[in-house]
Amino acid sequence: MARAALTAEATPTPIGSELFTEGRLRKVTSPFDGSVVGAVCHPTAPMIELALRRASEAVPQLAAMSAWERSERLSRIASRLDDQRDQLAELIVAEAGKPIRDARAEASRAVYVFRWAAEEAKRWGGEWTPLDTEQGFRRSGGLIRRFPVGPLLAITPFNFPLSLVAHKVAPALAVGNPVIIKPSERTPLTAIHLAHLLLEEDWPAGAISVLVLDGPDTANLAADASIRAVSFTGSEPVGWRLRSALPRKHMTLELGGNAAALVEPDADMAHAARRLCFGAFAYAGQVCISTQRVLVANERYDEFLEAFIDRVDELVCGDPSSEQTDVGPLISAEAAERVSEWVGEARAGGACVLAGGDGEPPMLAPTVLTEVRHSARCWSEEVFGPVAVIEPYRSFEEGIELANSTRFGLQAAVFTERLDRVMQAHERLECGAVIVNDAPFFRAVHMPYGGSKDSGAGREGVRWAMDAMSEPRLLALPLP
Repeated sequence: MARAALTAEATPTPIGSELFTEGRLRKVTSPFDGSVVGAVCHPTAPMIELALRRASEAVPQLAAMSAWERSERLSRIASRLDDQRDQLAELIVAEAGKPIRDARAEASRAVYVFRWAAEEAKRWGGEWTPLDTEQGFRRSGGLIRRFPVGPLLAITPFNFPLSLVAHKVAPALAVGNPVIIKPSERTPLTAIHLAHLLLEEDWPAGAISVLVLDGPDTANLAADASIRAVSFTGSEPVGWRLRSALPRKHMTLELGGNAAALVEPDADMAHAARRLCFGAFAYAGQVCISTQRVLVANERYDEFLEAFIDRVDELVCGDPSSEQTDVGPLISAEAAERVSEWVGEARAGGACVLAGGDGEPPMLAPTVLTEVRHSARCWSEEVFGPVAVIEPYRSFEEGIELANSTRFGLQAAVFTERLDRVMQAHERLECGAVIVNDAPFFRAVHMPYGGSKDSGAGREGVRWAMDAMSEPRLLALPLP
């Protein structure tokens, strides 16, 4: 199916369990060479109305399904995805420009998400709590069950066109919410492929729809009264505007980061350089938890810097379909030009460019900067490109302050063998997760994933997402 999608013909889009190819044609092109790899239809107003109506109609049908039925369907999806890993990886390479090795890893991640959701669908329940806790209350207790909130709008970006969709769709179906997927206009083919697989597992009509919309239409869709919850991963300004406009909806926002890693004097410098180089430049830095700022204890700074640059020099840049490629293109020439502009701004402010800093858009060489002013965007904002800033610190306290000095707080890392430093970092770093002796890039499918400050609100991770997509309801019962 993925191979067939690599044509200029419109891939049928599932909407309310029907397949559509009409509407304005939207071409999908390769970020690497600009070739047309597929096309999808921009949905018409009646198609959007159909998706909304069918999603609402699917609510009681999904609620009537047993936990076993939901689990079995999710498990079969995991198996189907597993069988099609290579096919899906090729599709990710084609529309996202992700290097093939990273694309295979993403396909594997989607398998794990659905497997975990299949298990959680069977474990997901409630709790019992005593209610006779105040003087004069009769013997009683409360049964707390969680119920699905209703139709969910899943808005996903281009950088993980399969796994981020899976992280929203699988938990939603595990609890019984219909899902309307709004994928990035740049990478819709993978989401459509997944939706086809889901439909083949005989979910109720309307349980799954895909709408490839632009910004204004997406905002209107999110505001529709039948959409009860929104799970958004993407641009920080857009996410906060959406939440401000829709304060009464259940909403989870993952809005990016500016990840810092602290490298303490006792750290294994070779290991830290290897993992942080990977964390900074995987998928050309187009990952919310890419390592953007590396903070190194002053007494080991020169040693680390040399080891890090050696690692950068080994990276292979080029065609994402090549098995040898480590760093492929950015998603567009415009994205590469923006990152280059930020690097130029840092350089003009006195920064030293120790590696990279150049390239022919959409390619940009892995770039290492030192002596960057904290007012420069490469330090203070999310670069979302292959740029790492390295800076020394004189004390662990100063390192913590530097790590916390931006308005973002998604994930951070600390490299050390000292338990006291680990516990201090966990207590004082203002972020959603602290990773020990690995890059901030780390994410397991079931861990709570999300950020503090401007990095978002709420948490993903299968069980955490299931809670966010449901609401508790108490049944108060007298006891004999």
